[in-house]
Amino acid sequence: MFNTTALFWAVCLICIINMIRYFSSLRALLSILRESDPLLYQSVDGNGFFKTNGQFNKQIRLVRYINSQSYINHHDPDVVLLCERMRKQFRLTERLCGVVLLCLIAMMI
Repeated sequence: MFNTTALFWAVCLICIINMIRYFSSLRALLSILRESDPLLYQSVDGNGFFKTNGQFNKQIRLVRYINSQSYINHHDPDVVLLCERMRKQFRLTERLCGVVLLCLIAMMI
């Protein structure tokens, strides 16, 4: 039998590392958007994205842009590659968070 506590902390650590990678990719995407597509950069609140006073509705706009794959027709191939990478990282983080919750439930039982 495996130790659920050790599995929980291992999956938590992996999930946290993946979230850090996701935010790093997001910063890289915003810096590329600043140069290649200033209108999109402003529409997703590029300057205030990681600040506490950032506009949540504009931040959600970037998430929708990535999840709906609207980046496919973007003129800059770097933006397309980063958006695709972020989409995969988001899905991986989502699954890892689900596994963390399952481990937490298993530890409670």
